Order: sequence, then structure tokens, then C-alpha cells
Amino acid sequence: MRQFFRAAVGTVVCTLGLSLAAQAQTAPPAGRLLASNCFQCHGTNGKGPGFDKLAGKSSSEIYKDLKEFATGKEGDGIMAKHAMGFTDAQLLSLSSWLSTQR
Repeated sequence: MRQFFRAAVGTVVCTLGLSLAAQAQTAPPAGRLLASNCFQCHGTNGKGPGFDKLAGKSSSEIYKDLKEFATGKEGDGIMAKHAMGFTDAQLLSLSSWLSTQR
């Protein structure tokens, strides 16, 4: 009976380990989910019509712009409201992801 129990526990542990490994491999980049709202105005490729083009901007440039929005220096429009909803770490992650979109 003990051998059966050990085998069952071993199978469960192994299965959980494989499941967690698969999830870790398929996790999207950190800023990707945060950027999922940006496409509505900036387009899926960062070249949205009529709005600031994000494609080709550096991470530091995007971060600087987002921080200005978050502090209210650019007024209280929709970008300020979006930027104010993110932590500093999230703004860094978002900037990094957006800068990779060419």
C-alpha cells in the first residue's frame, strides 16, 4: 500500500512540475499584457493613424513620455489617466515592450 501511495504522490508531483514548466515557457513578455490597451489608439504595430507613433522610439523615450503623463505635466487627458494607473515598475516594463515593436 505504501508503494502505491508513493507512486501516486510521485506521479502528481511530476505532473505538477511539468505543468508549471509549460506555463513558465509560454508566459508572455512582462510588458505585453500592459500594452494590450495601447493598440486602440497607437495601432498593433505602434504606427496608429492620428496618434503619436511609438514604433522606433527607445524605451527611455517612451518611459520619459509616460512619466510626464503620469505626473500631470501634459494635462488630464486620456493618456494621463492611463499613465497614472501604472506603477513605476509597470511603466518601465511597458516602455521596454513597446520599444521592441518595430
